[in-house]
Amino acid sequence: MPRSTTENKRTWAALLLALAAMAANGDDFPRSTLEIRSAQGRQIFSIRIADTPERQELGLMYETRLPADEGMLFPQDEPRVVSMWMKNTYIPLDMLFIDSHGRIACLLANTAPQSLAILSCPKPVKAVLEIGGGESAGRGIRVGDRVLHEVFSGP
Repeated sequence: MPRSTTENKRTWAALLLALAAMAANGDDFPRSTLEIRSAQGRQIFSIRIADTPERQELGLMYETRLPADEGMLFPQDEPRVVSMWMKNTYIPLDMLFIDSHGRIACLLANTAPQSLAILSCPKPVKAVLEIGGGESAGRGIRVGDRVLHEVFSGP
């Protein structure tokens, strides 16, 4: 049975919104470099910065892969308890919750794709860094490690 014109329009509208979100996801974010000093030495990441509410809401949604040396930083205006989720995120991620001095306060490894569970750190943080699931373990990144980026201040 053929679909109605209204159903076709809704299908096309949903498809166009999904494509627009995917296109905006990778290309419309400011980029920077970030360093983590781990037990295995300097770890360098090329990152996208989710610096607006709209970019933070989109985050890494709809991504189907994340190269090992890439990530996304979610800076906050002031340190606060930050909550995240994995809705429409198709890949596992490691979430590094970083305090205002650039120290990793909490680390959630291999978060479950497409989960609606709230993921949080009970400590106030200045930013959250998302990297590929398993990258923290593979690079020896742990709570307490130092993150160097202009978002963070102090020793």
